[in-house]
Amino acid sequence: MEKLKIQGGFTLSGSVRVSGAKNSAVALIPATILAESPVTIEGLPDISDVQLLGDLVEEIGGKVTIDNDELTVDPSGMVAMPLPNGKVKKLRASYYLMGAMLGRFKKAVVGLPGGCYLGPRPIDQHIKGFEALGAKVTNEQGAIYIRAEELIGARIYLDVVSVGATINIMLAAVRAKGRTVIENAAKEPEIIDVATLLTSMGARIKGAGTDVIRIDGVDQLKGCRHSIIPDRIEAGTYMIMGASMGKEVVVDNVIPQHLESLTAKMREMGIHIETSSDQILVATRQLLKPVDIKTLVYPGFPTDLQQPFTTLLTRASGTSVVTDTIYGARFKHIDELRRMNASVKVEGRSAIINGPIHLQGARVKASDLRAGAALVTAGLMAKGITEVTGLEHIDRGYSHLVDKLSDLGAMIWREEMTQEEIEQFQNS
Repeated sequence: MEKLKIQGGFTLSGSVRVSGAKNSAVALIPATILAESPVTIEGLPDISDVQLLGDLVEEIGGKVTIDNDELTVDPSGMVAMPLPNGKVKKLRASYYLMGAMLGRFKKAVVGLPGGCYLGPRPIDQHIKGFEALGAKVTNEQGAIYIRAEELIGARIYLDVVSVGATINIMLAAVRAKGRTVIENAAKEPEIIDVATLLTSMGARIKGAGTDVIRIDGVDQLKGCRHSIIPDRIEAGTYMIMGASMGKEVVVDNVIPQHLESLTAKMREMGIHIETSSDQILVATRQLLKPVDIKTLVYPGFPTDLQQPFTTLLTRASGTSVVTDTIYGARFKHIDELRRMNASVKVEGRSAIINGPIHLQGARVKASDLRAGAALVTAGLMAKGITEVTGLEHIDRGYSHLVDKLSDLGAMIWREEMTQEEIEQFQNS
């Protein structure tokens, strides 16, 4: 096992290129199951979630080849192989295999998904959609069994706006008979990205990116080539890091419209931001103002940026309040920030941050992916050396993090943990 070490206090400057969107990639790869011929996805991030999903596609008979950031799946030899355990337990997005396999084979057996624990994240809306399309869904020995004689289009109203449920229902519905209408659908850019891939494969989808999506089922889908969108969460993370310790940092390969809620709050803090067609420049100032944020579904402030943004707010002069309406348990990073001298307390679904505070290097543990980003940001800001464990979480979503930050001027490296450190980590 490895740990991350950061010598804080170094000024960041230069340009960093954003990778393909993790939250798109984990849905695009399962979507290839629906085709009858090879599908190539360009621009995939080099992260562990992509590798895991590639392995899962191979387990059901797909032929997967990876060439740099391109992944090609030949789905012609796939079979409806049950996936009750193993790698499906390691990532949340394994549930997209349910919709894709249901659409292709009219049946699926997939273990309950894993990934970061952020509080209860039920898949009841996914199941509601599958059942509306004509499938029978049962939970047997910790796996979800989904079976259908045939899939028939239906009108489905999501009780909760859910990215996962919206995409999963899309995956099943594209090969159902007749029209499916998803109401109260999520609007995230990743949904548009998945719909673009499916449309290139021959699906008939209208309304992706709005709250009503209409899908006319087709009998067969073909292979194609697709370029993934940039990762707005990675882009936002580097914007936050640039604001925390940067002189001038250019975040390259972005879609600025995807980051408008973050940009607005950073400008409210007094951070200078310039945008162009595919770049965002961030220049920090000494005095930052406190702000309040509330996470909301897109186009609101993203819950995935709440944790690193909380770290940035320790630099602001005054009291800020961060409220997470999406995941109530997404404050596990707060105790770790306190170890680094942050003045933060949690009240219900909100964190109250008092600043400015000079953070101190410490040994901290990433409990989930975005908590890891928050602690790396804190390490860049802190005096002394910060050690971050739990890198398996960070590796799920940030491609070449050490290289990218080093190129910006950060003093950051990975080290092997000693046996004693591993035992302490496992018992903590």
